Amino acid sequence: MSRVAKQPINIPSGVEVKLDGKDVTVKGSKGELQFRIHQDVDVVQEEGELRCRPLKDRQGTIALAGTTRAILNNMVHGVSEGFERKLELRGVGYRAQSQGNNLNLTLGFSHPVNYAVPDGVTVETPSQTEVVVKGIDKQRVGEVAAQIRAYRPPEPYKGKGVRYAGERVVMKEAKKK
Repeated sequence: MSRVAKQPINIPSGVEVKLDGKDVTVKGSKGELQFRIHQDVDVVQEEGELRCRPLKDRQGTIALAGTTRAILNNMVHGVSEGFERKLELRGVGYRAQSQGNNLNLTLGFSHPVNYAVPDGVTVETPSQTEVVVKGIDKQRVGEVAAQIRAYRPPEPYKGKGVRYAGERVVMKEAKKK
């Protein structure tokens, strides 16, 4: 069986998990998330923890049990602590500014880029060259950060562009005569 699925999910205090058939609802201080479990996976709540196990002993369902466990763990973590992804802007004149539900980016194009932030995610700009994406849904936070990065990914010659904090960009050597 999947080693990931064998690990129980500890439910911290302040987080409420409700199992209703194949629907799971997780409520916490930051919000509420819902998930529908696959029919071949069983989730059991006992003594302040969740356990996932496959109903059939096939390779695909064993993998599904591990995936379900990881998703549920991210839900519990998200509603209690939340997720955040940091982005850095590198380049002359590259700036970011958040205004309500919009993120205004100046990335060296002839026009400013306006990104409409979706619901459930907040975007902050502590400085002009930093963007912090926060939310309770790990997938949505990562997706928004990837969409912002996709406007100007870091290029390998000068390193200009939008990159994740701590991302290492392998620099290429310039052409020689």
